[in-house]
Amino acid sequence: MPPGATGSRGPAGDVTSGDDEAGEVRRFWRRLGLPGLIDVHTHFMPERVLHKVWDYFDEQGPLTAGLEWPITYRQAEEERTALLRRFGVRAFTSMLYPHKPGMARWLNGWAADFARRTLDCLHTATLYPEPGVESYVREALGAGARVFKAHVQVGAYDPADELLRPAWAALAEAGVPVVIHCGSGPAPGEHTGPGPVARVLARHPGLRLVVAHLGMPEYEDFLGLAERYEQVRLDTTMVFTDFTEKLMPFPRRALSRLARLGDRVLLGSDFPNIPYAYAHQLHALERLGLGREWLRAVCHDNAAKLFGL
Repeated sequence: MPPGATGSRGPAGDVTSGDDEAGEVRRFWRRLGLPGLIDVHTHFMPERVLHKVWDYFDEQGPLTAGLEWPITYRQAEEERTALLRRFGVRAFTSMLYPHKPGMARWLNGWAADFARRTLDCLHTATLYPEPGVESYVREALGAGARVFKAHVQVGAYDPADELLRPAWAALAEAGVPVVIHCGSGPAPGEHTGPGPVARVLARHPGLRLVVAHLGMPEYEDFLGLAERYEQVRLDTTMVFTDFTEKLMPFPRRALSRLARLGDRVLLGSDFPNIPYAYAHQLHALERLGLGREWLRAVCHDNAAKLFGL
């Protein structure tokens, strides 16, 4: 979709109007008797940074595994926030992440300002293994950060790096969740997979990690970590959609484990950087057949409890 377009792409690539899709999304959560949705995995970042991310997807960079990945919601910031509100998303995040030293503190400053002017955004911060990381993590916590983002794949770092140890300790002590992209999808990195995260949790068992994308494609390994550590959660970002099922299908034998962890699974979408309509993620969850109460918990209640909403 060209920059500035106001529609969205359906699962088959068809463009639908924002109003039509908003109605579809609202009907979904109203059927469940919910007051709306809470999406813990949405991306807002400085516009020039976000446009570089979009360029990377357009160019099918290595971390996209060479996949064709059209950005469905390639709109200005105020249009994207307005669309989430039309969808009935009560709270969302500004997931952002550094890919080199010296970026995280600057990104955190931008995110704090975004949260101040966007009251339905959960104040988000980030981190990177570098000298001073504990200091700026504590600064962000002091400024009211409610969720952090860590991206092991893009940052190309070991989450068990000694430089991060005091930062993880501070986050565990504060009880602030960290959404962490640590699975090896869509393309593996040197430090992706369950091993490095398991080492972090062995040191900080109370750390509230939210494993992004259900840890794709190492789904079952990350389910195991959630079963072992009661503060570990998982988000649904892109999982079960037609796009992902063709590439990294979730094993049906593991659905019963996912059902049992229903109080620790959170809705995530990757909005706006998704190659299909937002509503498709919701219908993909619904068609799992795990029941109304599981859907209610995943799409709203679990995050409402975690963030005190």
